[in-house]
Amino acid sequence: MKTLLAVLCLAGALCFAQQNSPQDMKGMSMPGHNMSQMSAQDSKEDTDASVHAMHSMEGHHMDMGPHMRMTALRTPQPGDAEKAQKVVEVARGVMEKYKDYHVALDEHFEIFHPEVPQKVYHFTNLRNAWEARSSFNPDHPTSLLYEKDGDGYHLAGLMYTAPKRFTEDDLNQRIPLSIAQWHEHVNFCRAPAGRRLEALGPHPKFGLRGSITTKKECDAAGGEFLPIVFNWMVHLYPLEKDSAQIWSVDRQHAD
Repeated sequence: MKTLLAVLCLAGALCFAQQNSPQDMKGMSMPGHNMSQMSAQDSKEDTDASVHAMHSMEGHHMDMGPHMRMTALRTPQPGDAEKAQKVVEVARGVMEKYKDYHVALDEHFEIFHPEVPQKVYHFTNLRNAWEARSSFNPDHPTSLLYEKDGDGYHLAGLMYTAPKRFTEDDLNQRIPLSIAQWHEHVNFCRAPAGRRLEALGPHPKFGLRGSITTKKECDAAGGEFLPIVFNWMVHLYPLEKDSAQIWSVDRQHAD
């Protein structure tokens, strides 16, 4: 399977994990990429672009423009708050378990680009991502969200994922959409080989900040168009005091 830029907080790894078995993922030096089939220049371009994408999203609200789709906030139904609270309670136990980031590393959570300074570091477990494609276990988040703390890391939140094939009704079964808003990345035009670094410049045509939003435009530019990239994602911050902060949309965009 031809894969994409490993951008947006390890989203490439999450997509790969949801479309491949854990056995298929062994031996990958960068989740979501078959490095043996990439030229050195392609590898450098993809890595540089992924790092740039992380920095471009830090510290500000990511516009819900043509490259992002969010679930609609539904009218609360009886039982929604209680169902979401059960997820939060389990998530708080996860936060306690992985408060020490060494425990996460020991249990096969891998840091996305630890060498690059970031606002939030995603520690991702590909087996949990694989499990999330068929079932929802709040005790098994796809990613742990750590902030840098001196020479170590401080756990701030969790990320759950769901397959991109899911409808909003499917997502509502996992976490009520009156409480949480999931997001996915759409209308992605991947630049042709040799031009991927163009996505890093001002006013880019390609990528998730690019001006190209249709297959026709992408084909004309020689790119590869994907209507939906990666998979559904939702962040939560279980240690916050109220529901709005626990499921904060602004904060998950900034992260």
